[in-house]
Amino acid sequence: MSDQTVRLTTAQAIIRYLNAQFIEIDGERQRVCGGGFGIFGHGNVTCLGEALYDHRDTLPLYRGQNEQGMGFAAAAYAKYHLRRRFMFCTASAGPGTANLLTAAALAHANRLPMLMLCGDTFLTRLPDPVLQQLEHFNNPTLGLNDGFQAVTRYWDRITHPAQVIQSLPAALATMLDPADCGPAFIALPQDVQGWAYDYPVSFFEEKTHRIRRVTPDADEVTDAVTLLKSAKRPVMIAGGGVQYSGAVAEMTAFAETHQIPVIETIAGRANMVNDHDLNNGPVGVTGSDSANAIAEAADVILSVGCRLQDFTTGSWTAFAKDAKLISVNAARHDAGKHRSLPVVGDAKLGLAALDAALTGYETPAEWIDFARSERAKWNAYVAENIRPGNRPNSYAQAIGVVNALCDKRDRVVAAAGGLPAEVTANWRTLDVGTVDVEFGFSCMGYEIAGGWGARIAQSEKEPEADTIVFTGDGSYMLMNSDIYSSVLTQKKLIILVLDNGGFAVINKLQNNTGNESFNNLLADSPTIPNAFPVDFVAHATSMGANAVYTDTPEQLAEAFKTAKAADKTSVIVMNVDAYEGWTTQGHAWWEVGTPHVTDNPKVRAAHLDWESSRSKQRKGV
Repeated sequence: MSDQTVRLTTAQAIIRYLNAQFIEIDGERQRVCGGGFGIFGHGNVTCLGEALYDHRDTLPLYRGQNEQGMGFAAAAYAKYHLRRRFMFCTASAGPGTANLLTAAALAHANRLPMLMLCGDTFLTRLPDPVLQQLEHFNNPTLGLNDGFQAVTRYWDRITHPAQVIQSLPAALATMLDPADCGPAFIALPQDVQGWAYDYPVSFFEEKTHRIRRVTPDADEVTDAVTLLKSAKRPVMIAGGGVQYSGAVAEMTAFAETHQIPVIETIAGRANMVNDHDLNNGPVGVTGSDSANAIAEAADVILSVGCRLQDFTTGSWTAFAKDAKLISVNAARHDAGKHRSLPVVGDAKLGLAALDAALTGYETPAEWIDFARSERAKWNAYVAENIRPGNRPNSYAQAIGVVNALCDKRDRVVAAAGGLPAEVTANWRTLDVGTVDVEFGFSCMGYEIAGGWGARIAQSEKEPEADTIVFTGDGSYMLMNSDIYSSVLTQKKLIILVLDNGGFAVINKLQNNTGNESFNNLLADSPTIPNAFPVDFVAHATSMGANAVYTDTPEQLAEAFKTAKAADKTSVIVMNVDAYEGWTTQGHAWWEVGTPHVTDNPKVRAAHLDWESSRSKQRKGV
């Protein structure tokens, strides 16, 4: 190895290193870092900004409007690329960085890679206290950036330029590891960013990374196969890890070979196309009657790439107490939940190993017949549920209109409120990997910002396809400025704003637990004397988007056709009913925590009704 060195600032070294990191995807060598999102301020403009300017052609920097939105966009970008590429986010010291905290938590919960390069207080402390600095009188080493340790998979503070030689490879290794994948945070003191060091030239040599595929332990495979062979009513739960592993084909072939019905998690939506014979729909709290029926009756549950969140498990009431679990997962933590037989390893390799040892096994025909009959009933329900005119304007009707008119490779984005449940239950998947329902952290505001990030990624691979965002009025009001971002950057979105007058799904939960409507719908907020709607069309138009109001699903259909033909972001607004528009079937029990003591008889009755299903709950086993 050469002893040759190059003198660079800390910031220059970081960006030069990122620029030299590659990954091979489908035979094409690409930079593993697709660029970044940034809002400059003190703490990142003078040094990191200078370094980024020199690489602006190879690491494009998208100017955000809000740091939280930038983080959401980065998460959606990584999700589109199946965690094989990531974006960085850079924010100024203080409130700019603080705004990234929620996005970091979202990336952490969803196991998505995102690199945060954030300004920090001066290492020397000579100018302290500086603008926007927190002062901890008894611990001067503690600062705002330390708060990110709880929401990141890798965290470091660079106190000397040489440290990036160790820190950057460690951060990338974390972000690209299927088991440990998540956000990485590197705190960059404002003075240290500009300090110079003689870096080894070899540190900046181009490197091609590969996603690690861990082969499952042979004994774990044997145990899982033994249990599967005994199954009379097996079911496979396909999670997001199936797509991240690139194991959709293997999962489908495994199900077909052994005739095992498949149910999907929210993150695993679009693992199978809607009309596949073995697709029994989404499972859980926001699932389908067809998936929940076979989940409840199954004797062996094969979980592949799932973290078994409560919306999947119905707070662990969706499965029979004596049902046995097998969990194929790259992460040891997820593979061992609820005393599952763990198969720790890559989903693609794990399914191949199980398949090879399961030769000759096929599910009893009567079980498949039962699954098919349940799916037929659910398909009939969805067809009626999305039909225009069956009730006042609803989420389901809007979803049905878009579903019927979109192209099969269009990407759907939803996140918070009632729409994730409605999309999960009613969307009929046209092609694999086309649905992004962010319900790992379920962040209001992810929708438009995440749509922007998804469209940036989509435009790199499928520029002819569209990114379609479903958002309620509540999420729109929380974060909408990336409508402007999408127009400025010419990353077209089609945004459906479905206005039900406030936080309607939480009002629904409030009512379902016996409570009166209070502080969720605008009309039921006592501090609002005269509620009025936002003019979403005027607002979106002011940010450069095409925008239109529609009064009916039929008008929405025409507006959607126009939006498809347009060359820039379109916002389509439709009012929907807050009370009568919900999908009423397909739900599993959900533990929400109801008052054990109350003076309200309706709340007391709801509590007793809610608790009556607790007997079905698996208590960790």
